[in-house]
Amino acid sequence: MIVKQADIIATAVKAEQYPQTTLPEIALAGRSNVGKSSFINRMLNRKNLARTSSSPGKTQTLNFYSVNEQMLFVDVPGYGYAKVSHSLRDSWGKMIERYLLQREQMVAVLLLVDIRHEPTQNDQVMYDWLTHNQLNVKVVATKADKIPRGKWQQHMRAIIKTLGMANPADLYLFSSETGQGKDEIWDMIGDFIQSQ
Repeated sequence: MIVKQADIIATAVKAEQYPQTTLPEIALAGRSNVGKSSFINRMLNRKNLARTSSSPGKTQTLNFYSVNEQMLFVDVPGYGYAKVSHSLRDSWGKMIERYLLQREQMVAVLLLVDIRHEPTQNDQVMYDWLTHNQLNVKVVATKADKIPRGKWQQHMRAIIKTLGMANPADLYLFSSETGQGKDEIWDMIGDFIQSQ
């Protein structure tokens, strides 16, 4: 996809704040420091559309990004590292669950994991929950530029095994630094959108 327009059009914590569109939405999930903001900025060819932060856990709302007025990216709060109270974390969990299970426009979830490390327990729980609820889920291994190309397959095999992925083709390699994987991910997203 050639991105000609990209804007943040809504931030929400409850359903009545979701944007009133019928466009297909791709949700982006992952732990707090996995690079979701960098992923959004690279995919949308914008440097600072999604704010990156040195302190993980800054995203505390569902952030809706319009792309070419054809689809939306929805960034959900990261898990795992945020220094927040249990009650706030619980409310995030409920907010994310409501969105993922009840939003009809949500057609797929991209679960971002850091290729440098085996998926965490939180990653495994999230992947299991998404597949248990029969959501369309693809896994994106970020920060590919941080390890040598010769080790990519080894790290990808570890992700597939740890998450128990039935289809290895559902794993995509990505680097926000080099753009590695960007075209393949857009092709996959395009397939989801056309199937709607």
